[in-house]
Amino acid sequence: MACSALAQADGPIHNVRGFLPDLRFTLQAAGGKTVTQDTFKGKAVLLFFGYASCPDICPTTMAQLSQVMLNLGPQASKVRILFVSVDPHRDTPEILQSYVDAFDKNAIGLTGTEKQVADVARRYRVAYQIEKPRSGDKNDYEVAHSRGVYMFDAEGRARLLAADTESVDALTQGVKSLLPAG
Repeated sequence: MACSALAQADGPIHNVRGFLPDLRFTLQAAGGKTVTQDTFKGKAVLLFFGYASCPDICPTTMAQLSQVMLNLGPQASKVRILFVSVDPHRDTPEILQSYVDAFDKNAIGLTGTEKQVADVARRYRVAYQIEKPRSGDKNDYEVAHSRGVYMFDAEGRARLLAADTESVDALTQGVKSLLPAG
């Protein structure tokens, strides 16, 4: 299954303060937990939309984000990666958590009802489309989705939007710019 992109975002990290809304959502995490933006108060958040069975874009971006966390060293404890699935039919909270754990043990996989996922995606202008199944198997389909890493500061304010093609060093510098000095 290929993961097709609706928008190829190439280029620098953009300052989106005042252009995108602050962090706000209600979604489900593993263990039956309902999670909101308040769960991550005091942490910078890297928000990425994708799906667990994506064969290329999502694992590449998650690998980049895990490298960013390694580059942050002790400061990584002040940052959380949130991976929001745009495939709520196949991605259960447990599947998502297992997926993100393969990249970063502090990352959180989130999903919800179709409406919850659509509401969060719309809030951050993320486009996605679940394609028709390719065979008789109703679970044999692709999900086209827009790409990008949304960066929020420790107060949940939208600050930066990075192309998923951005270098690990540039992503690391973007995250560091959101952390308190010291």
